[in-house]
Amino acid sequence: MRFNHIARIRFLLATVFLVACVLVGKLYFVQIVRGEQYSERADRQYARPNQNTFDRGSIYFEAKDGGRVSVASVKEGFTLAINPKLLTDSEKVYSVLRESISTIDKDVFLQKSAKKDDPYEEIAKRVPKEIGLKIAELAIPGVQVYKERWRVYPAQKLAAHAVGFVGYRSNDEILAGRYGLERSYEGVLTRNTKDLYVNFFAEIFSNIKKTFSTETPLEGDIVTTIEPTVQNAFENAIQKLHTKWDSELSGGIIIDPKTGEIYALSAYPTFDPNALQNEKNSAVFTNPLVESVYEMGSVIKPITMAIGLDTGKVTATTTYTDEGFLVFNNKKISNYDGKGRGPGTTMQEVLNQSLNTGAAFVMQQAGKDEFAHYMLDFGLGEFTGIDLPNEAKSLVQNLKSTREIEHATAAYGQGIAMTPIATVRALSALGNGGFLISPHIVKEIDYSVGLTKKIEPLPGKEIIKKETSTEITRMLVEAFDTGLLGGTMKMAKYRIAAKTGTAQIANPRGGGYYDDRSLHSFFGYFPANNPRFLVFLYTVYPKGARFSSETLVQPFMDTVKFLITYYEIPPDR
Repeated sequence: MRFNHIARIRFLLATVFLVACVLVGKLYFVQIVRGEQYSERADRQYARPNQNTFDRGSIYFEAKDGGRVSVASVKEGFTLAINPKLLTDSEKVYSVLRESISTIDKDVFLQKSAKKDDPYEEIAKRVPKEIGLKIAELAIPGVQVYKERWRVYPAQKLAAHAVGFVGYRSNDEILAGRYGLERSYEGVLTRNTKDLYVNFFAEIFSNIKKTFSTETPLEGDIVTTIEPTVQNAFENAIQKLHTKWDSELSGGIIIDPKTGEIYALSAYPTFDPNALQNEKNSAVFTNPLVESVYEMGSVIKPITMAIGLDTGKVTATTTYTDEGFLVFNNKKISNYDGKGRGPGTTMQEVLNQSLNTGAAFVMQQAGKDEFAHYMLDFGLGEFTGIDLPNEAKSLVQNLKSTREIEHATAAYGQGIAMTPIATVRALSALGNGGFLISPHIVKEIDYSVGLTKKIEPLPGKEIIKKETSTEITRMLVEAFDTGLLGGTMKMAKYRIAAKTGTAQIANPRGGGYYDDRSLHSFFGYFPANNPRFLVFLYTVYPKGARFSSETLVQPFMDTVKFLITYYEIPPDR
């Protein structure tokens, strides 16, 4: 009997303790997590009946010193409205309001003020806070201001393709994130403000399941890996090259080839998410770095060479007789200039002079099946998993063909098409010791409940041996120092592993390739022995230039020198 009495007391105490914990948790949620939103609701002076208070999490870039720069946030202002029933002198009221808001159209104002049966007519939205308060202080009968909050992008065009934007209905009702991080992290950024009026205690005891449920994603803010100063400098370089060569599209990525953190990514043309109404072509919102695929050309040759090295079929000094062309399955492939370099052509020269026949030779030595297996191991046939929406899958069906010609062209970057982000991921393995990375642009999520989640993807599988990574890096440094523009780009104190690429652009109408259109690409990582950055650039259909050495080397070098100075990178030779 005494035992049952004690058990009941313990049960009662446990129940009281549990309820207390729930109450404390809910109070924390109300006062701390949702305190600002409830405060907004409590301010009934400027709130319309049944008006939902818009709120959404913020997106930040993080500077190298750890400081945060807001690139997506919520701004507060007012909606200006009138009650025509209460207006006694519309002309006079218009004149008074016009002094504060010059954009009010007189004819429209008078037309709305004439609707005496309508108690609410909007005159202006997104009125700056100080102006709205000034109008409110005038206390004009029939003139009302209501608090309004909306999404703003303080950085304007900066990394717009990565940030994205939210979509609205015609009545300004917010829908959801449409592109970029706004879409891929919708569950974290969105705020549920519809139930703020629900009675606190009624909510607890009427829906215990909801009280304890963790099914709904936690709300929070996002901190990215993008460094604002680097992003700005990179965008300027890309816009400059795009304009100079009158290209159809240009873009680039700066990534840490060891961790997968992206410091900058940019595509041009771009847009201002604050002024979407100015964009006539919605295609500009698409992020081509993630959503579009291209035949990349000769930047793929280092991957082919790494396969040859890793299988032990070639070394840097292995030679072949270069006649300027090779025939596979009755199809002829040639070097870019149609010329042969003769017997004794080394694998180092294949990279130095970007020889298509040499890349095909390496494929032959490795064997087409082994070559295809390696190429797929480089992740060229799969999604990278980057934390941006609508990632496209590379088109690598030719690697599964039984015809050797398809493998030969793939060896120098034609006949297979990759996204820029998939290309960057594969190229990173050349310099990081031989493993796949997980490209990402979010480094931290700060949840509203006070928790923080660090994004630290683990390295992927090893696809080439560390020794292979070291050797292909050495060969690429040699190609940069001696082969690129006659060795004029060599830096005295820094080793840069790099390669150019020029690819023909496929003709979607008549098949084959355009005779006068090409895609230029370029990548390089440095300091080569222990790379901190990999920079990738590309431009589609530049005019007046045949090779990427003409279009992309200078913006690449400008970017390299900027990064070396900005991050005070010590010399490696």
